[in-house]
Amino acid sequence: MTVSEPRKTPRTSDSEDVRGFYERMPYPAPFTSLNEHRDLYRNPDRRRALFHLMWPTQPLRGQQEILVAGCGTSQAARYALREPDARIAAIDISETSLRFTRDLQRKYNLENLELHQLSIENVSDLGRTFDQVVATGVLHHLPDPDLGLRALRGVLRRQGAMHLMVYAPYGRAGIYMMQEYCRLLGISPSAEDLRDLGAALEALPDDHPMARVMRGAKDFRHPDALADALLHPLDRAYTVSQLYDWLDRCGMSFGRWVEQAPYLPQCGIMGKTTHAARLTSLPAPAQHAAAELFRGTMVRHNLIAYRTDRTVANQPISFAGERWREYVPIALPWTVCVRERLPRGSVAVLINRAHPFTDLVLCVGPFEDQLRAAIDGKRSLAEILQVAAGGGDRERQALDFFERLWDYDQVVFDASRNA
Repeated sequence: MTVSEPRKTPRTSDSEDVRGFYERMPYPAPFTSLNEHRDLYRNPDRRRALFHLMWPTQPLRGQQEILVAGCGTSQAARYALREPDARIAAIDISETSLRFTRDLQRKYNLENLELHQLSIENVSDLGRTFDQVVATGVLHHLPDPDLGLRALRGVLRRQGAMHLMVYAPYGRAGIYMMQEYCRLLGISPSAEDLRDLGAALEALPDDHPMARVMRGAKDFRHPDALADALLHPLDRAYTVSQLYDWLDRCGMSFGRWVEQAPYLPQCGIMGKTTHAARLTSLPAPAQHAAAELFRGTMVRHNLIAYRTDRTVANQPISFAGERWREYVPIALPWTVCVRERLPRGSVAVLINRAHPFTDLVLCVGPFEDQLRAAIDGKRSLAEILQVAAGGGDRERQALDFFERLWDYDQVVFDASRNA
């Protein structure tokens, strides 16, 4: 498979084919309960961390206008539950998917959610603009992703943020092999064909690229997930370089990866290779492209993007100069601290459970553990230094640790004091 262009299946397709597919095979599998999500969202640090991931220099605010584009069966309901004071608009071309979302809307009395059966290309028909646009797992299924991204840009406010997720090609090589296999055999999304396909996949050799994908996907054996991955009528994937080009030609600019450590050559195993210094000397887009090639198994790119005419810096977090002193670190609630079976010299190991690569662990020494323990979501880095170091001369060591916490997706920063 060549990756010189975004991958498109050879099957002739258009929006009606995609709509028809999701009417028959809604995906993800519909939720009947959001109780688990509701309990998760009660943690105020989760909401605050997600806000500052997109807007580091702005104080936390409510009353946002959020668009969930291609909302599927439950995504919009989960946003409405997590952001009760926001106004959520959601669009999807599948009435079946919207019906499942309406069921959740009624069950949880989500009065801040409104639903529209509408294509992304026609999103301007809403006659509204939004602070945040969410389009995860949808633009790569459009006949013309450029048209879709430009349409979403048109309803994104100038200082707004867009959360995107699109497929990545290298880690999906096994999927594309099996897509071609399904085409050759004329496999349909019928219950019988999906059952037989699932049985055939179980017989794949252990070293088949598809077998590795299946080991890493929790829901892959479900018929709806199987159909979405292998029988979808339209499917593209973007390398990092293609992704940067795509954003640029659609009037958008890259902000950050939602999980950035896999793309940073100073993190994990890449930072220990003989090429580490050469990699970190590259411009950031080239670093990210090299990391994708080195890791080889990324299946998706999850990122935040902004309009190119935005008047403030996209992601202004920097540890040069003195501005870092006013940053307030917020520990990400989905990270864990392990204190057993540790490497020599460490008192803890930090792990972000969202990372798909096992080398992205951060070892913590005694002094660094004191710094981490002082993070409470209120103190600035300068104040943490006073508490943990007593104003001593270990500032350089502390700054290096704070920067590594940031690189390894252990914290986000509220930099609104600087603003």
